Amino acid sequence: MSPTASQPIAYLTRIEKFSACHRLHSPLLNEEENLEVYGKCNNLHGHGHNYTVEITLRGPVTKDTGMVMNINDLKTYMDAAIHKPMDHKNLDKDVPYFKNIVSTTENVAIFIWNNLKREMPDPSILYEVKIFETDKNVVLYRGE
Repeated sequence: MSPTASQPIAYLTRIEKFSACHRLHSPLLNEEENLEVYGKCNNLHGHGHNYTVEITLRGPVTKDTGMVMNINDLKTYMDAAIHKPMDHKNLDKDVPYFKNIVSTTENVAIFIWNNLKREMPDPSILYEVKIFETDKNVVLYRGE
């Protein structure tokens, strides 16, 4: 939907959390290189995170509803794109997408972006996926 002069543009963000474990390990690197690149995050038994995900939409505030999107709908899309495939899972073993893709937070953000694009009726309003892996590590992805 393209905005008109009478439809201001707003940014809508919803925050969700999920927990998952993973091991940072690239099939393109040997054992020594993996250890050098990923350090303790290459631990054979993996490690876990309590991720915080912020999904931001950018779109017109419609006259009929006064919203960019109904927040309940966004919650449903986020559940399908984030919680169902990843919450309380081992990303490397339970999520087929990560079979040959390193489960870095950058790649998790891309995975969420792609899932949301498939779930949303108007994916053009998806603006940003922001993931807090820890209090100090944050990744932004805007589909670029």
